[in-house]
Amino acid sequence: MPCSWLTLVFAVLPSVASVAQAAIVEHTFSVSTLSLPRVCQPGNVTVTAVNGRVPGPEIEAREGDTLVVHVINDSPYNVTVHWHGVFQRGTPWADGPAMVTQCPIRAGHRYTYRFAVAGQEGTLWWHAHSSFMRSTVHGALVIRPRRGAGAGDGYPFRTPDEEKTVLLGEWWNGDTVVLENQAFSTGKTMRNADAYTINGMPGDLYGCPEMTNIRIAKFEVSRDKTYLLRIINAALNTAFFFKVAGHTFTVVAADASYTEPYETDVVVIAPGQTVDALMAADASPGCYYMAISSYQSANPSPPFNGNTSTAVVEYIDAAAATSDPSRSPVFPTLPEPNDTFTAHQFYTSLTALVRPSRLTVPLAVDTRMFVTVGLGFSFCQPTQTQCTSNQTVVATMNNVSFTFPTTVSMLEAQYRNTPDGVYTRDFPDQPPVVFDYTNTSLPQALSSTGSPSTKVKTLRYNATVEMVLQNTALVGRESHPMHLHGFNFFVLAQGFGNYDDGDAAGEEKLNLVNPQERNTIAVPTGGWAVIRFVADNPGMWAMHCHIDAHLRIGLGMVFEVESGPTPETALPPPPPDFPQC
Repeated sequence: MPCSWLTLVFAVLPSVASVAQAAIVEHTFSVSTLSLPRVCQPGNVTVTAVNGRVPGPEIEAREGDTLVVHVINDSPYNVTVHWHGVFQRGTPWADGPAMVTQCPIRAGHRYTYRFAVAGQEGTLWWHAHSSFMRSTVHGALVIRPRRGAGAGDGYPFRTPDEEKTVLLGEWWNGDTVVLENQAFSTGKTMRNADAYTINGMPGDLYGCPEMTNIRIAKFEVSRDKTYLLRIINAALNTAFFFKVAGHTFTVVAADASYTEPYETDVVVIAPGQTVDALMAADASPGCYYMAISSYQSANPSPPFNGNTSTAVVEYIDAAAATSDPSRSPVFPTLPEPNDTFTAHQFYTSLTALVRPSRLTVPLAVDTRMFVTVGLGFSFCQPTQTQCTSNQTVVATMNNVSFTFPTTVSMLEAQYRNTPDGVYTRDFPDQPPVVFDYTNTSLPQALSSTGSPSTKVKTLRYNATVEMVLQNTALVGRESHPMHLHGFNFFVLAQGFGNYDDGDAAGEEKLNLVNPQERNTIAVPTGGWAVIRFVADNPGMWAMHCHIDAHLRIGLGMVFEVESGPTPETALPPPPPDFPQC
């Protein structure tokens, strides 16, 4: 058999199960510890996982279905589950971020999430939203069109012959909760991942002296068939370049929003993002590497894991067509780690697929915000007991370093109208100091920030919000993947340097016709992005960097969306079995 030298392979995504229209899709998630082999080191490591596997179970549903997920927490840690990209209209209590919408599910307890996936189609995912557990507590969430929604399976493109989920991640030879707490206590960032993974497996290029613990994922294809790759970046801290040797892609969706077909040989995907791409199996029958390498946007670049992780795409009819069935797979040429040009070209080439059912861009703006995003310095906090210097790196939005409350969730405080001691409604619309944001030679004093705080921006129901996300360069320039809970947003423009809405182009630089929709935007390194959304979903909705190392040190904020004028648009009460702190 071709690629016969590969061992411990993993066949991905068996045939798709049928889901009845408007069905109830029920799962049980048992969260517990699991012993798995280390990468390039002897012995095993204990990790937290769902149903004894990494990645966790894939959830499949159709638009309009209701999901019921029973979470049984048999792990030693508190846990929540976030349904990344799901709007949660009418069910804000099910969103999942710890201390924003709920208190965590305590060790030894259980909780059931109930919510509908209405008005959404495509590839999303679920993950722990407490501590760094999402490194191993995550899985795919696939939402297909309703039955009868159109030709074939209802896709606005040719129905693929098969679908395959490609979950990208990071792996540490250690308990990430312990590693996170150790790093925070010292005021330092968490050490680099020991490996990158494809469907939980690191591949065969890590140069280990013993190959017994090397695992590699395998994707079987047939010539002249077309495959829909559902690509998810579940990594804690790393953006990836993704390629398959000898093959190209047609991107048809991003973050569960359809795009105009975009032809490319490389996919760039930041933490939290998803990309749906068609791949035609039109190469010569044989074996080909699927490969990921890190995109390092930071300048100056910190130390990083420069390894390449691999899977294998194998033509099942290759045995009859190759004279040497044991030959090594063909390897793709990957971009350099700091290839910002390729990343920016990919991100800015995506536009929305305009359809009658698609929402149009709101033209009248009610709330305008200019928000700086980046890293700064502060004094060590009392909880950082091993911080030996006078300063530690913090992350900020408009010079506010976000911290989570500890006694009650923000959503419960909003519902009961008891914000005192939980949060304040004074998140600024503008940075406190105007300066040359992307100038790397500015004095360090500008990057100092105040004490961590819990500030929200309050929005009236149905307000249209336009936000300029401006990266800063005070502690290096870096692309920050900013994720908004509860909404998709339109990406109207993005570029490098300082954003200037008063230049000659003015509003003409904004794409108000077919901008891509996303729930996570990779703000260009040393640059900016303009997004717009309608606040028509009452509740508490976090917006934060999906680099978890940055969220832990404050790169986040929360939108408090007020109730609308009718019972249907009002914030509903919490479920009777809601977790308590």
